[in-house]
Amino acid sequence: MKAVLCKQFCSPEELVIEEVPSLQPGPRQAVISVKGCGINFPDGLIIQGKYQAKPAFPFTPGLEVSGIVREVGAEVAGLKAGMRVIGFPGMGGLAEEVAVDADRVYPIPEQMDFPTAAGFLITYATSHHALKDRAHLKAGETLLVLGAAGGVGLTAVEIGKVMGARVIAVASTDEKLALCKQYGADALINYSSGDLREQVKKVTEGKGVDVVYDPVGGPYAEPMVRSLAWNGRYLVVGFAAGGDIPKIPLNLLLLKSSALLGVYWGSFARANPQHHAANMQELFDWFVAGKIKPHVSAVYPLARAGEALSAVMNRQAQGKVVVVTE
Repeated sequence: MKAVLCKQFCSPEELVIEEVPSLQPGPRQAVISVKGCGINFPDGLIIQGKYQAKPAFPFTPGLEVSGIVREVGAEVAGLKAGMRVIGFPGMGGLAEEVAVDADRVYPIPEQMDFPTAAGFLITYATSHHALKDRAHLKAGETLLVLGAAGGVGLTAVEIGKVMGARVIAVASTDEKLALCKQYGADALINYSSGDLREQVKKVTEGKGVDVVYDPVGGPYAEPMVRSLAWNGRYLVVGFAAGGDIPKIPLNLLLLKSSALLGVYWGSFARANPQHHAANMQELFDWFVAGKIKPHVSAVYPLARAGEALSAVMNRQAQGKVVVVTE
């Protein structure tokens, strides 16, 4: 089978594609014939050695996949060959086959095609967990989403609307904000065109926001902590802006009885598999009901996986970028 390989920490353009041996499942694994692999910001960090996980060389990046179960291990129940699934291998997705722990594999609705499914798991599960389990977002509250046109950002806009919030989308261009409006955002802020905090004051009439969803970090973090309303919650989702990790003066939390909440979906899913499975079922139900509509902005063949990674790392993507194997 063909697989994308990282032989040393490198840029996306330096990845190579080679023939590697076909896979066999472990006792509690399923081997998936990969149809699509969703590209995520951490994929680019991992190959550059900038992520907390540093796998041994050579390795194949790719956190999430869609495809068809080819074979299951002897101790696997509930999965069988031929099933259409998504999976979270955590590594290895940019290949024609991947072995995934069976408890990280989920059958997909028949209405969901493989490119859509390939980019569904991480972004929707992260935003759902963040807004439902961490922030306890309530109908009628105000949610502000930074990086709102990106992979996780756009899902946060959608899920916020499903949960009944007023959603403020923040992005760097009017084009990106137009997409956010299509996905239900009630107010739009272009942070490239003025002082972000002042714009938030204007759209909230000075009341501030109840929940901030932040996958960006960088210079936007502290102004948005200062923009929280009383009992506001600030969700730390990621640091796509790069540079130094933001340092927040703790007195800001005291003054408004607000909270900083870390969101690490992968650890949550491993520690709470039944809760996570219930969350996934709710997301699938919303998809079938038409309440959420994943936006795949670009599809690349496996031979151009490096280009796909570069598009995500350079923040050129709107919604999800997916690599397909055929």
